Amino acid sequence: MTAHVSPSVFHPPVSPEACPALVLNADYRPLSYYPLSLWSWQDAIKAVFLDRVNIVSEYDRTVRSPTFELRLPSVVSLKTYVKPSRNPAFTRFNVFLRDRFTCQYCGAREDLTFDHVVPRSRGGQTTWENVVAACSPCNLRKGGAMPAEINMHPHQRPFAPTLNDLHMNGRQFPPNYLHDSWLDYLYWDTELEP
Repeated sequence: MTAHVSPSVFHPPVSPEACPALVLNADYRPLSYYPLSLWSWQDAIKAVFLDRVNIVSEYDRTVRSPTFELRLPSVVSLKTYVKPSRNPAFTRFNVFLRDRFTCQYCGAREDLTFDHVVPRSRGGQTTWENVVAACSPCNLRKGGAMPAEINMHPHQRPFAPTLNDLHMNGRQFPPNYLHDSWLDYLYWDTELEP
């Protein structure tokens, strides 16, 4: 089954005019990197009034009512820590993200599907350890053969990723818009330039 996948497809276009708020967990880490945890300005303000978040940073834009004025939040942090899932869900998207949206046979980034390294017709299971991202031409060429039979071995041995693995890979595919106030929270563990 083919899914025409491009990393940009999964990040809905983010418009600076929309004033989205980056949502951080109580430990000041984003809830997710891919897709980036963003709320609309309306949802962010609602969370402020329900006392569920702290405003960390603001836009220069304000909203007004007859009784109050509030600068739009650009970064909010949850007041209650949300424990991340220990094991990511085994989904097509997470397989693509683990494999960095790259065919594991030829390196193509277009027309991705997934392939069973050990074909199901040969007893292969649909598991993290047996499924890789593959472009349609490679998937068709490999067909029901074993990797050794046609000398098609994945570049990376398939594995069950941790949530951290997926977050690290997701950082390689930033959305089309990143507000300056978000950068300190998105890439806090990268090396600093001298």
